[in-house]
Amino acid sequence: MKKGWQTKSLGDVLVKTETTDPTRSPSTEFDYIDVSSVSNETLAIQETQRLKGKDAPSRARRLVRANDVLFATIRPTLRRIAIVPEELDEQVCSTGYFVLRAKPEVDFRFVFYFLQTEDYMAAMEKLQKGASYPAVTDGDVRSQPIPVPPLSEQQRIVGVLDEAFAGLATAQAHAAQNLQNARALFESHLQSVFTHRGKGWVEKPFSELCELISGQHIDAADYNTARKGIGYLTGPADFGVLNPIVTKWTEHPKRTALPDDILVTVKGAGVGKLNLLAGKEVAISRQLMAVRAMNAEVGFLYAFLATKLNHFQDLSKGATIPGISREDILTLRCSLPVSRDDQKRIVTQLDALAAETQRLTRLYEQKQAALAALKKSLLHQAFTGEL
Repeated sequence: MKKGWQTKSLGDVLVKTETTDPTRSPSTEFDYIDVSSVSNETLAIQETQRLKGKDAPSRARRLVRANDVLFATIRPTLRRIAIVPEELDEQVCSTGYFVLRAKPEVDFRFVFYFLQTEDYMAAMEKLQKGASYPAVTDGDVRSQPIPVPPLSEQQRIVGVLDEAFAGLATAQAHAAQNLQNARALFESHLQSVFTHRGKGWVEKPFSELCELISGQHIDAADYNTARKGIGYLTGPADFGVLNPIVTKWTEHPKRTALPDDILVTVKGAGVGKLNLLAGKEVAISRQLMAVRAMNAEVGFLYAFLATKLNHFQDLSKGATIPGISREDILTLRCSLPVSRDDQKRIVTQLDALAAETQRLTRLYEQKQAALAALKKSLLHQAFTGEL
């Protein structure tokens, strides 16, 4: 460890915080910070609830002050960490948080950054208990060792990290915007294909262009754990992804989809999502429906259905189990060129644009991974005296 640094427990660098009971003042309003209020992406309090004391939940018991650091002890590895801003001074947070209030000789942002280190997170992962509701105790948090340099050194390190993380956030935002622009361009072009039809186009009911194969449920007793038979897909389908991953197999298929069939998710949260099957024949559950092109290019019908995602999702709202019917698909009306060559030409153009969008997506993901790795490296250097 660097000269002049000490190792202490977190509890040693914190002061005691207060509890409160809002129900004792039934008509007094307060801002409540529950566990879902903190974003683990921005590491900030995104929103609060304005409540009266009489409506306070039983967990609303911890008084917070400006510059306190909140750490969610429920599912701690989700990294819900935030600093309390001035406008939430003397408000209330959930007992699902441990409130860290730094002593005068410790910079609160130094503590904030320490909670983001891989060493600290690894300790939390090891200490958490409970399978369905993993959590650590306040004592677990207090007992963690933290390297503590002199206050001036803490402030220097915090300044370096603030500047570096601000730059990383800007780079991340630019990358995200570039990806969003690329996706918006693709969506715009896709929609324009079907709204600005050219000469030689006709409108036909979807039922004349394809046939539908409804999926059917297969009992777990008919799964084959030795992976014999054919794959069994339960959905949801995912637009732009070929050959969805198969995790179940059966030797007793009921309804199957063939290569070049379009899979549509017709039940559940992913209603309207699509997938083009380009591999082997698979059995499909009743969560999926296969669209088999008959009198049109499959790629053209795939693109057309991609423009109907919002339409399908609107149709499925209000049901106990969201879903769309065969009729919802078959009664669609599709505009398309009479010439199959013209259909193929449009599909080729869309494929090229989709490939570019996917390339930008991969670049974005790589940049995100690189930025995340750089953050980890900077934090490691900061708390080992190497920064």
